[in-house]
Amino acid sequence: MIQVKSFCFNDFRECCPVAWDETGECVIIDPGFKSDSEKDALYGFIREKGLKPVMILLTHGHFDHILGVDDCARKYGIPVYMHPADKVTLERNDFFARAFGFTMPEISVGTTDIADGDMIRFGNTEFEVLYTPGHTPGGVCYHDRADKILFSGDTLFAGTIGRTDQPGGDYDKLMESIFTRLMPLDGETVIIPGHGPVTSVADERVKNPFLQPFNLPEDDEE
Repeated sequence: MIQVKSFCFNDFRECCPVAWDETGECVIIDPGFKSDSEKDALYGFIREKGLKPVMILLTHGHFDHILGVDDCARKYGIPVYMHPADKVTLERNDFFARAFGFTMPEISVGTTDIADGDMIRFGNTEFEVLYTPGHTPGGVCYHDRADKILFSGDTLFAGTIGRTDQPGGDYDKLMESIFTRLMPLDGETVIIPGHGPVTSVADERVKNPFLQPFNLPEDDEE
């Protein structure tokens, strides 16, 4: 069974979860740390717990989720996994980072391609890659079916959905991703999003205003 510790990084309060199991192997999801104190908090936790990072998993390529990816990958000598459709998102990051007053660090590490249905394995744990485009062209979620945990990135949040008004965003694709890939999951599945509080599939089915119109009971047929 995995354990998860989430860090909130940078001005956008981006969520960077560290997930590990009884073997001590861990994965780092969306390392978006900006300051030295944020970096030290992440690295210090990993050191104090005696964890062994084996890979970095990116839910998507927006700059607030990858500010620390180069430093993190080089420190631990580990691969970075991302859907290839988000390479275009990486290419746009410098422009958008500057628009928000950020200085985008150089990203020199490469990424390893992942695809829908791929199984990511570390220790005794297995995550399934769920391709969920819409927020970005290559957005993915990571589903731990055994422990009923979903790392949803910016696809789905507590009470809302990822924005689609930026280049590469597509509202129709995002809604299709949520309804076909996420809502069918076990209702007890805990959702750890890329920003904001933890939620569950069951709660989002009935409480999320973007999803409620599709969950109203149908009128009885006469």
